[in-house]
Amino acid sequence: MDANATTPLLPEVFDAMRPYLLEHFGNASSIHQPGQYARAAVDHAREQMAGLLRCRASEIVFTSGGTESDNLALFGTLGFELGAGQHLITSTIEHHAVLHAAEALEKRGVSVTFLPCTSAGLVEPEALRSALRPETRLVSVMLANNETGSGQPVAELAGIAKAYSKDILVHTDGVQAAGKMAIDLSAKGPLKDVDLLSISGHKMYAPQGTGVLFTRRNVRLAPLFHGGTHERQRRAGTENVAGIVALGKAAEIAAGWLSDGAGPAELAGLRDRFEQTLLREIAEMGVNGAGTERTPNTANLYFDHVEAEALVIALDLKGLSVSGGSACQSGATEPSHVLTAMGLGPARARASVRFSMSRLTTAEDVDLALALVPEAVGRLRSLSPTWKARERGLAAV
Repeated sequence: MDANATTPLLPEVFDAMRPYLLEHFGNASSIHQPGQYARAAVDHAREQMAGLLRCRASEIVFTSGGTESDNLALFGTLGFELGAGQHLITSTIEHHAVLHAAEALEKRGVSVTFLPCTSAGLVEPEALRSALRPETRLVSVMLANNETGSGQPVAELAGIAKAYSKDILVHTDGVQAAGKMAIDLSAKGPLKDVDLLSISGHKMYAPQGTGVLFTRRNVRLAPLFHGGTHERQRRAGTENVAGIVALGKAAEIAAGWLSDGAGPAELAGLRDRFEQTLLREIAEMGVNGAGTERTPNTANLYFDHVEAEALVIALDLKGLSVSGGSACQSGATEPSHVLTAMGLGPARARASVRFSMSRLTTAEDVDLALALVPEAVGRLRSLSPTWKARERGLAAV
């Protein structure tokens, strides 16, 4: 239950990419037959990805993953005139691939505004409206948060930015949204005002080391890498043909899974049953981001009087993989920047754990998790000084 960290490679995806690892290993830039066979495979994958995003195939730029796509979006659009009075707007709850890129741009002279979020983890349109300036060049707000799953009002935010100035570009990190929720970048779609969108292959059942940056056709990008003229001069480097083929196949499968809504609804049903059962069985716990529209697979839960790291280890020993809401930095455990931005105190942020299901998660998997989590929480609380103090207080009453 840590699919937001990475997903398994689907058998159909592996079957699609396997020939391009062994038999058809040509360079897609070569003009001979093996090279043109590889080129055709890359072009087909581009069409498959465009089908998922409802955009033009020519607007798909293949990268090595979400981090590169985010960096290319920020540095690629602001890199023409670094420090020349440019203004970037992003949010406090972005993935570090955006946050650290924004901080690096700030050191190079770009003015950066970090928008706050509500206690539910949402960026409010009014906050963006107040932050816009004549020198604003780029707005970057994620489509769905990687920790809470909360979807952001990107369509509305993009519309606000474009109404202020058609020259403002809008980027969204779609890494946790792609393959879980419908994305329509067409000229009449809800995301028609989005200019750039990042995707990571290994979050949607393709291999690690693959990704996409959707780049609307009117957008100029300063490349991060200098070399060949690959990807219409937007991303130099020999194409990872096998990985691109796999990503295209994964996109095709995702489009089918999303087409009638039954798949997302079933996954959300498993997630909701998991949350609701735990809420009935465990005292002093809750859902971070409750009440927001979330990706159907993500549950970020806090268990007061429990350290998330200890719970992650306890569940791992029982065969259940989840992710803590904190990261270890320089030997000290720091609360999640996302949960902190939502207003959670350090103790509750450190007591938060992310459970993220995949399309392969079964009802039996959920049943097993429902058996393991209350037991682990109870055992850890029995060792907690604050829980013991609570129990003594209740006994005294």
